Amino acid sequence: MPDLIAFCGLDCAKCEAYQATQADDLAWKQRVVDQWKAEYNAQVDIAGVTCDGCTAISGRWGAHCYDCDIRLCGLERGVTNCAACPDYACEKLESFFGFAPDARANLELLRS
Repeated sequence: MPDLIAFCGLDCAKCEAYQATQADDLAWKQRVVDQWKAEYNAQVDIAGVTCDGCTAISGRWGAHCYDCDIRLCGLERGVTNCAACPDYACEKLESFFGFAPDARANLELLRS
């Protein structure tokens, strides 16, 4: 079972931004910044890869957490993640799963 499941189903514990933040490793965070810029053309800096997981009520969130429609919906509905939502799997999730099939698998595990 995955360790720290985001609203969308991604496993935050496997994310290098999350791992580097928890290790308090500035050099690792910079490597993540450089990797994301190269791979995703992301406009991100150290603050943008400083993250305690998107389901954290308080703390540090990665840059995308602030405008992620899935995260905002989960917060509004008060669910721990989308597996607990009565409208699972909605259109937002279905669209996202096309990019992240592992996220679907994680949520399905939680629903079973």
